[in-house]
Amino acid sequence: MQAVLSREEKGRLIAEKPNQIQRMDERFYKVASQNGHGMYDVVQRENGSWICNCLDFHYREVRCKHIIAVELSLKLHEAVKENVIQPVTVTTCLFCRSENLKKFGLRHNKYGDIQRFLCADCHRTFSVNLGFERMKHSPQGITTAMQLYFSGESLRNVTRSLRLLGVQVSHQTVYKWIAKYTSLMEKYLDKITPNVSDTWRADELFLKVKGNMKYLYAMMDDQTRFWIAQEVADTKYSADIRPLFKQAKQVAHKNPRTLITDGAPNFHEAFQDEYWTQKLANRPEHIRDIRFDGTVHNNKMERMNGEIRDRERVMRTLERGDSPILSGIQIFHNYIRPHMALKGRTPAEVAGIKVEGDNKWITLIQNASRQPKVYKRNHQP
Repeated sequence: MQAVLSREEKGRLIAEKPNQIQRMDERFYKVASQNGHGMYDVVQRENGSWICNCLDFHYREVRCKHIIAVELSLKLHEAVKENVIQPVTVTTCLFCRSENLKKFGLRHNKYGDIQRFLCADCHRTFSVNLGFERMKHSPQGITTAMQLYFSGESLRNVTRSLRLLGVQVSHQTVYKWIAKYTSLMEKYLDKITPNVSDTWRADELFLKVKGNMKYLYAMMDDQTRFWIAQEVADTKYSADIRPLFKQAKQVAHKNPRTLITDGAPNFHEAFQDEYWTQKLANRPEHIRDIRFDGTVHNNKMERMNGEIRDRERVMRTLERGDSPILSGIQIFHNYIRPHMALKGRTPAEVAGIKVEGDNKWITLIQNASRQPKVYKRNHQP
């Protein structure tokens, strides 16, 4: 005789199966019927309780297996092990990898002192200024400039603020810092996979490149608000944005189960080419009916567009479509800026990537510069 499973056990089986739960919004989920008859709507009320349109909930008013499945799925997502990016510390010799190190005075630099080390095994000395070798200004000054700029200040206002800290630089120098370190961090962060949800959103906004109208297309995860990918195009409705969808798939290492966009035809064309499949069990859904009554909306994308728009007003125009500024804005959005809607966390933290240290810019730059240039001299014991 076959054992009868409880609702908890049935809900757990649903949560553990792939492609059974689709996240439509923060409070709205669709759960696949286990007998193959469509999907059930699971919605969270304002007081935190859940409702479902299945017969079990409707007639018995109990936590049905679909509600249990959604709750377990949320817990499983929160329990994902974090990928922690820590500040880099010197623990082994750069030459022989010995851990038998001693501090060996300071190397005096124009902006401050850098610790030197002596290896007791190979008797060589070295100092590490990871990511900031041969720079005329301190890591704190450089990263302060980046923080000010991506927080909304113009390049010239950044230089004025740095003068109060005793840092005398031109706005061209600040731009070179941004270009150098944005490229460095971007190559490093591209190798880390964010734990994003199965519901993504895409939208576009106009911006000026050398005074000409262009369009920035962006893909964002619904749950974590992680900015997954971006593309600059010449037109709004006819641009080929398949590279954007392909890049997002490569970053997340998966396809979305649900994609929310406006009604622009090129969104659906890219969706059909990159995400649609003939397999019914894995077939994603494209929601492109953005309604004014708020039942389906793209407010989260509009908030991110507002961030970019505020930054663009200060810039006035970009010099080129592949400007490091856009990549820097994306890094700032994902890894540096805390979001009120995420309870003060960054999208990266919610997506399982935690950047530690008092200065997250320095932590990212250090980890992106794992092969430091070494200033050394031989020491005779």
